[in-house]
Amino acid sequence: MLLRPSALSALAFAIQSAAKFDYPADRTLSYVLREKRVGSLDRQLVAEGYYAWLRHRLSVEAIAGDGAKFDAIALAALARQFRRRVKVPPGEEDRYAKFLKADEALGPHPRRELPTWLWDRLGVQYGNEERLVLADSLLEPASFDLRVNTLKAKRDAILGRLQKEGFPDARATPLSPVGIRLPHRVDISRHPLFEDGTLEVQDEGSQLLAHIVGAKRGEMVIDFCAGAGGKTLALAAMMASTGRLYACDVSERRLDNLGPRLARSGASNVQTMRIENENDKRLDKFIGKADRVLVDALCSGLGTLKRNPDLKWRQSPTSVKELVEKQKSILAAASRLVRPGGRLVYATCSVLTEENEKIAESFLEANPGWIIVPSSLRGEEAGESRFAQLLPHRDGCDGFFAAVFERSTSED
Repeated sequence: MLLRPSALSALAFAIQSAAKFDYPADRTLSYVLREKRVGSLDRQLVAEGYYAWLRHRLSVEAIAGDGAKFDAIALAALARQFRRRVKVPPGEEDRYAKFLKADEALGPHPRRELPTWLWDRLGVQYGNEERLVLADSLLEPASFDLRVNTLKAKRDAILGRLQKEGFPDARATPLSPVGIRLPHRVDISRHPLFEDGTLEVQDEGSQLLAHIVGAKRGEMVIDFCAGAGGKTLALAAMMASTGRLYACDVSERRLDNLGPRLARSGASNVQTMRIENENDKRLDKFIGKADRVLVDALCSGLGTLKRNPDLKWRQSPTSVKELVEKQKSILAAASRLVRPGGRLVYATCSVLTEENEKIAESFLEANPGWIIVPSSLRGEEAGESRFAQLLPHRDGCDGFFAAVFERSTSED
């Protein structure tokens, strides 16, 4: 694999541009590829080197050395990712060889690539042995999961078609009854099954969160933090496009992105609703009326580090503390909309207890009219587990948490 000087320069610029973590990683990379006019021969190398730095920042910067310039960090990232498979530009051979040797000498801790505060918290929560396995799993590439839109087709039929049409490695997801998994990301944006809404890109864990809501035909369901609507579309399919499904979000742009996907899906029971905040007065008309409300809350996203490695550098103890206060407020506001006997699902894609179990326990303590419904995201009976959780090292998908609450039918 040939590393051209222009590609090394573009990679160094990408790392420099992302170093403050002001913007999402994919947005920064798109800007760099466009700004530097990176050619087709170099795009893959620049992209892989960039994500290698994001995933392996601690070890890459240890390899490069204290105070290293961005071109050295870029070269160290390539050494960490590709080792001897890269032919470097003339004049860089000695430095690259030095970085390869430094990589081989790294100890076990830098290779886990987690900021100290997060490393410590995971140790407290899971113990050292499980922390090591979890941290290692977060460095592995994410699988590429698809959801079959059951308004249009059944999974077995679509899986068989994909296997015959150039995707022999396609498999049914082990937990989601409507998911298909590919080992690597592929561009399906122009595939007929994507264009007609039969397939949607959605991680298996996200599919299971929609499943745990248990939305039924004819019900009134609210997706309180709908975002771009992946779970909304999954809920619409579960409801067989009947009843009423409201997709609420504070971002008009995200809801606009749902529009084309909704049109492709064939669902006719979805209504989008932009709100100013969780206490928007326009929500008052729903108070005490919804059969089910999903709160896929704004969170740290630390369960998704396989596909969003920049998040571990963009979050901090302070940002998590701020998120916790917001999560409490959103959950309290959403709970008002649930009818007596109805259900409320609180979910995150975080692996931190302060965003998960502690939020759920705090809600129960402040709201005696609610009970917890033991639940699972893994297909088995909930048993004694009060809350549902998916973990990357155990379940092979993003990390998710869910708590299912039921509102009492009495007024006491």
